[in-house]
Order: sequence, then C-alpha cells, then structure tokens
Amino acid sequence: MDIIWELCKKYTDLTEEEIATIQGMSAVLQPLANLEDADIFIDCPSWDGDAIVVAEAKPSYVPSSYKKTVVGLLARKENEPAVARTFRLGVGTKQMKAVTQENGRTIQSVEPIKNTAGDRVIGVLIREQRVDEQRQISERLHFSEQSYEQIANALSHMVGSNNWLTECIDEALLMVDRKGVVAFRNSLARDLYRQLGYIDDPLGQIYENVRLVDSVDDADQSGYSVIEITVGRHSLSIKRIQLESEDMAFAVVIQDNTWKKEQEKALILKSVAIKEMHHRVKNNLQTIASLLRLQVRRSDNEETRKVLGESMNRILSIATTHELLAQSGVDQVKIGEVILNIKNNTVRYFARPHFDVNITLEGDDFEVDSDIATSVALIINELLQNSLQYAFQDRESGLIRIVVTRGELYSRIEVIDNGSGYDVENVRTDRLGLSIVQTMVKDKLRGNLAVESGPGGTHVTFDFKNQIMDAASVT
Repeated sequence: MDIIWELCKKYTDLTEEEIATIQGMSAVLQPLANLEDADIFIDCPSWDGDAIVVAEAKPSYVPSSYKKTVVGLLARKENEPAVARTFRLGVGTKQMKAVTQENGRTIQSVEPIKNTAGDRVIGVLIREQRVDEQRQISERLHFSEQSYEQIANALSHMVGSNNWLTECIDEALLMVDRKGVVAFRNSLARDLYRQLGYIDDPLGQIYENVRLVDSVDDADQSGYSVIEITVGRHSLSIKRIQLESEDMAFAVVIQDNTWKKEQEKALILKSVAIKEMHHRVKNNLQTIASLLRLQVRRSDNEETRKVLGESMNRILSIATTHELLAQSGVDQVKIGEVILNIKNNTVRYFARPHFDVNITLEGDDFEVDSDIATSVALIINELLQNSLQYAFQDRESGLIRIVVTRGELYSRIEVIDNGSGYDVENVRTDRLGLSIVQTMVKDKLRGNLAVESGPGGTHVTFDFKNQIMDAASVT
C-alpha cells in the first residue's frame, strides 16, 4: 500500500479524492528539492490538531538537514509555527524559524495545498533550510547534464495547473516561449523587475527587451548557464535552463542575493567589532586581576589574602570566556573550552606540594552564547574552588569529575568530588561562593541547583536553558 495513502487513512480525515491530490503532488518533490537545494515536505492535518509528514524529498547536491526520514512523524504546532499558521489561515507563510523532529533549527516557507473545490486546506508544501546554512558557491557540487534535466523537469511541473508552486521558490522565474516572448513569470519576478526600474510587467514582453545579461553570456551547449551580475544596487545570480517543451524554449531563474551580500558585509564588521570588544574586556579584567595579585603579595593578613585571591579567580574566570570569544569573533563559544580554561586557572592557583587532585571533563561539548558561557565559568570556578579548599583537607590526592550532558531544551553540568563531604543542611547561607552559584543558576541560567554531600564526597548538579533569548528569536 502507498505510504501516503496509508498515513492519510490512518491519521487524517481526508477523502480518497483529496488523498489522490496529495499523491499527485508528491511527484514534484524531488525535482523541487534539487532546484531549491532544500528539504521539501508535504504535511497533512492529523486528528489531534498537529500535522503528519506524509512525503519528503532531500536535495541531491547539498547536505540535508535530516539524518533520518521523518515520514510518519508529527509536526507539532509549537515547533513549526509556519505550518500551523498556514493550516489555520489557508495562506502561505514565508521564512519562519522552526525546530525539526531531530531538534535541529531550520527556516521554513510553507504553501497551502487545497482540494479541487478550493475551499479546504488538505495539506501544506514545506521548503526547509538550516538556520546555520552558509553555503558557498565553491562548496556546491557542479551541476551535471542530468541535473539540468532534473531542474527542467521541476520547472515543467510548475506551470499550468500547478502555477502556485512557483510561489514556493525563493527565486524570480521567467518562462520564455518559442517566439521569444515571456509567457510566464511568478510574483517575485514581477516585483524584482519593478525594483530594477522597469515600469511594465515583463509578462508578454519580448525577452530581448527584459534580459539582464549580454547575449555572450547566454546558455552554452549543455543548455544551462549561470552568471553573477550587479544591476544597480542589486546582486543577482541568473540561471538559464533550456527546456524540452513544445511551447517553452527556456526558463530564467533569478536569485536576488542583495540582502545576503549586505548581511555578509555586516557579519564581517560585526565579527571584527565583537573580537575587539571581547579583547578589550579581557585585557581590562586581566589588569584588575594583576592589581589584586599585587595586593595579595603585599598583604600580611591571611584572611585578606584568601578573599583577594578568590576575587582574582572570579575575575580571571570571566576574562577566560572573553578571551575565547575574542578568538572566535562570534558571540558563541564551546562550553568544553570554557570549562577547561577555568579548570587550568583554578588548579594553578591551588597548586601546592604533595597535593595531587585529578580533574576530568566528560560528556558533551557544544556551543553556547556568551551569557551562558560567562555564568557557567563563574559557577564552575566557585564549585572547583570549594572542592579544592575543603574537600581534601586531610588528603594528598583526590578526584573531581565535571560531566556535561546536552539535552533538547535544558543541558546539565555535574561537579562530583570524592572528598570528605559536608552537612548540606547546616552549611552557612551567607557564604559568598554559595550565593554566587545560586544567583547565577537561578537568575542568569534560569535553571535549577541540587547539592548532595556525604562521607563519600559531594555531587552538585545544575542545569540551564540551551539558549537564553526571547522565544520569538528562537522558534
């Protein structure tokens, strides 16, 4: 039994005629995925109010966002707001962030699929690309003659009864007939030509009057050509594809890369600014730490030396994070690098003869933003200081394990030592270190803190949201 038929019968209330429409639509998915370099899906409304994935196609020439098939899985409203909106309103939804069934982040554009009467949305066509996608032309596979045929096949499916499919692509599309007249254009093409200064709609015009490249840059013998040009302030990528059709001679696909180019420039400038900012912050913090170190050496009071030393370590833990951020030039850093640097700084400060404590880092390593990194750095610094100061007072060796576990929404860090332990119920609540840890976990990381301690050692666990941002900027 056909998988689309089986899933629709089991999870939806679609009629046999409506299911047949969905089946017919699925034939265009693969050529569309290759044309758009994107994952393409068809979702149908399920009984429970979410949607069920009934068909998919992965691009042949660039990596997919998915490791496994998602056919038969649910698309939940809270994870895919574009899908939910299109089902609810019956209109297309462009460029909204979503969370995949594999917990990845993608950008979705969604178009409704309606029944033959046009009065009911029976499914949606979804185009997805990764949020972190930074494809460069050099990284793309070169198109073969077979790929030209596939692109032409996709375009041939997009005209006639399936004209609405042309609104699903993010490129302007022109179709030129055998007489050299623009016989079809999508709305993006109309709008683009208007932005370029053309008064009249390109539809119905002689192509020679609206072509944007010189004749010498026309299609080669393979029937395919691509060229990058600048028209005014617009950066355009223009593809010409020969069509094997009685009516249509060729298609012109125009991608407006202006916004992308501007964003690339802005990102470069931002990266430089971020590097310089973090570099200056790091230098200023290290200067403060040096002053505190000098004061430690000059002080004769042991308690004062201890307090100043702890403060110096806290400042250096923050400086370490800014140093890593200055190196990367982005506002994200690997959590493993942060913890390793904190560990090394703390060990150097507490190093003393005949005292050997092994500190290990285990588990997952992943990127976090600067706010999370700074908070984690301070917390780890306080927990390591506490263990090294109090857990092994009567011993010459010990073990401290730092275990990092990445979760879907929250991640967890555990600091475990095999020291002498302490009475958790009677610990002083006015201690600065404990206060810093509690404040950071609760207010900065929006997580929870748990402490277990006994004769076998101390086990501290805290968790944190994977991203500290507004929901609108994440989903």
